Amino acid sequence: QVQLVESGGGLVQPGGSLRLSCAASGSIFSINGMGWYRQAPGKQRELVATIDGDTNYADSVKGRFTISRDHAKNTVYLQMNSLEPEDTAVYYCNANVILMPTITGYRSLEVWGQGTLVTVSS
Repeated sequence: QVQLVESGGGLVQPGGSLRLSCAASGSIFSINGMGWYRQAPGKQRELVATIDGDTNYADSVKGRFTISRDHAKNTVYLQMNSLEPEDTAVYYCNANVILMPTITGYRSLEVWGQGTLVTVSS
């Protein structure tokens, strides 16, 4: 019903920058909030940043990462600057979507992207 497609991951040297994008498509009426999470090898998935009117960041990325959103394109971005090896992880996009109404009304759905790998290494 709804797909999230991420792009922009890759290999970057410490101190470098990357910009991730995540576009939502499908049977979307509206999107309440979007965000980015990441999972490093051997670790649990953790919140990186969310945007829902307000923005919220993990302490580890404050001042280095910026989340933004294009409502018209149903797209969320994550600008990552001053990258560190500890930022290496698979980054996942998340969205809280209100689906197009059916005869039974509206329904919300939490959707995840497939993930994009970010590797910070010299």
